[in-house]
Amino acid sequence: MEEEKVVYHVPALLQPCMDALDIKPDGVYVDVTFGGGGHSREIMRRLGKKGRLLGFDQDEDALQNALDDSRFTFVRGNFCYLSNFLKYYGVEQVDGILADLGVSFHHFDDPERGFSFRFDGKLDMRMNQKASITAADLIENYSEEQLSDVFYLYGELSNARKLAAAIVKARSSKRIERISDLLAVLDPFFSKDKQKKDMAKVFQAIRIEVNHEMDVLKRFLTQAQAVLKPGGRIVILTYHSLEDRLVKNFFRAGNFEGRVEQDFFGNRLTPFRLVNNKVIVPDDEEIARNPRSRSAKLRAAELIK
Repeated sequence: MEEEKVVYHVPALLQPCMDALDIKPDGVYVDVTFGGGGHSREIMRRLGKKGRLLGFDQDEDALQNALDDSRFTFVRGNFCYLSNFLKYYGVEQVDGILADLGVSFHHFDDPERGFSFRFDGKLDMRMNQKASITAADLIENYSEEQLSDVFYLYGELSNARKLAAAIVKARSSKRIERISDLLAVLDPFFSKDKQKKDMAKVFQAIRIEVNHEMDVLKRFLTQAQAVLKPGGRIVILTYHSLEDRLVKNFFRAGNFEGRVEQDFFGNRLTPFRLVNNKVIVPDDEEIARNPRSRSAKLRAAELIK
């Protein structure tokens, strides 16, 4: 049990995240992906007596990691409701926001959560276990066209149509409820040398759709801009190209399309200043310490005063 806790708590790119946040001892900060509390503990270590931290997580498992400190508030909720929850807790503006968008080892290593194809278990994939739609429900009820779109848009799979057609055919005779059921249907479509990589894309695509991750990210970014103080920092860790593109565009242009607007004199109109012009990625030492961080990209921006 203790070993599982240690794995759960390993935070990705910890020092670069803290450097980018530039924490003020008396500031108010938000960790919108509390999880095991690794990043939050380091933020708390840098806060003074008047500092404050709010940790968001919609997963009930994260509650067991809540920090026993009067300066900390655990918020059981999705960070797409950032603005509303801050108002509820009497916070108008904050000095910094941290978001680690990756899925933790804790989730991947729990067969019953259904996030990984390494184990057999129920096709669940809900970050919020009280949500009504599971991965099995999605696979059962989405049309062939909808499934194809999910695999193509969120998994970037070139054979998305074939995968969708195979699922629709298979479910007509038996409901696809477990990971092993889905693997049996899709396995013939992947070559042995690319099987793990492509299956990971399938699971990523289903997970994104089940949790509405792209829509949630857009809503969060828009609200984050509104609640940050001038000069406040926002730091985000991304793990796949879809979410990274959204964050990159929003930081550089203030919109999700990356459309740069200019004033009469040709000056860029953007609400943010990039903290690091070049994206930060893990080095070999970081990857050895925390393999989960292998695909992480850190982007940080400061709200212009």
